[in-house]
Amino acid sequence: MANYTAADIKALREKTAAGMMDVKKALDEADGDMAAAEEILRVKGLKGVTKREGRTASNGLVTAKAEGGSGTLVEVLCETDFVAKGERFGSLADEVLTTAIESKATDAESLLNAQTSEGKTVRELLDEANAAIGEKIEVKRVARLEGERVVSYLHKTSPDLPAQIGVLVAVEGGDEATARDIAMHIAAFSPTVLDRSEIDAEVVENERRVAEATAREEGKPEAALPKIVEGRVNGFFKENVLLEQPFAKDAKKTVGKVLEEAGAKALGFARFRVGG
Repeated sequence: MANYTAADIKALREKTAAGMMDVKKALDEADGDMAAAEEILRVKGLKGVTKREGRTASNGLVTAKAEGGSGTLVEVLCETDFVAKGERFGSLADEVLTTAIESKATDAESLLNAQTSEGKTVRELLDEANAAIGEKIEVKRVARLEGERVVSYLHKTSPDLPAQIGVLVAVEGGDEATARDIAMHIAAFSPTVLDRSEIDAEVVENERRVAEATAREEGKPEAALPKIVEGRVNGFFKENVLLEQPFAKDAKKTVGKVLEEAGAKALGFARFRVGG
């Protein structure tokens, strides 16, 4: 019988994030040698990288860092929440974020080709983690903002998982507290654009058509249709446009009004939700 204990199985599983049976088989093959078992798991994992490419990675985390006039937000995905909340996956995400900051990457493809501090590309780093952990791991999205002040906010949707929602917001003027309040608002209310000029005219026209058709189906008076349609289109803007949303901390004011009163102007934002 191989010379290893339940504690060894637990330690190797935590270190590699490999499955229970895979860890046991590796320890059996290595006769209890932890280092050799880890190498066995890595080699076997590399053989399975291509097989995992077609699998779905819908768990993971978002991570971000903002300092002064720039901020970076990254979404790193894996297959299971077990891996997502593991220390190894968290360390991997930290390394990916550091590389994103240093390379000033603005999209996933440029980040995958960027070199880490160890001289390997992020793509190579992910392939190694993919092999060691035994799951498909990928960088899904990257955002970078610059401005007079950029703040980040990370939100946990569950206490036992890493952050699932991440926000960057760039502002001009105002103070740190206001900028952070806006970032928290974005996390909670998920606007899609900064102001209504960013929404395609065809999208607005389609909302108008739907609103009118719905009002007619409801039997609303013909004379009231223009006002009803306009109200519903404005409701669409309030749902999607950051500056027109009722502020999370004071629904009597819009986000735009809160920024104005603070002497601040929003320049842009990014919001990621894991798997979203």
